[in-house]
Amino acid sequence: MLEDVREVLITSEAIQARIVELGRQISADYAGKRPVLIGVLKGAAMFMMDLIRAMDIPVEVDFMAVSSYGASTHTSGVVRILKDLDASIEGRHALIVEDIVDTGLTLKYITENLIVRQPASLRICALLDKAENRRVNIPVDYVGFVIPNKFVIGYGLDYGEIYRNLGFIGVLKPEKYEE
Repeated sequence: MLEDVREVLITSEAIQARIVELGRQISADYAGKRPVLIGVLKGAAMFMMDLIRAMDIPVEVDFMAVSSYGASTHTSGVVRILKDLDASIEGRHALIVEDIVDTGLTLKYITENLIVRQPASLRICALLDKAENRRVNIPVDYVGFVIPNKFVIGYGLDYGEIYRNLGFIGVLKPEKYEE
């Protein structure tokens, strides 16, 4: 797999250091509350687990699975919910935990879907923000790293369901995927 990586964009050490910072910031912002963290599967699973270990407040965990990429490097723009939340978020402080915000279309769909469930608050935490590729304006409250418009893999992010287990964020060699 390493031979498929064109460059390491963010090292494992940098990821872990930033997660500790995010965990502290989120813990301070939610002090006295018990937020429910909503991980967007599958990509955000690794990030979410490390993030909750970096927090020192009580949290609950739930997951959603959505699809907009399939086996492509570009979003289709059509979002489908593959797995919904197990519990209600009505009256709860909810924090969406996402691996990457790219065009913003998937996150816009998720937030619109969740806001009608009447949470007390709804915020977004993303490990990666590909801001220059945004198609819709979606506010991200907590950002790990702003990255250039490159197709990235590793630390939960995949191409064709592989590369998620890399400990760093890397750029996939273009010859490994079809544009």
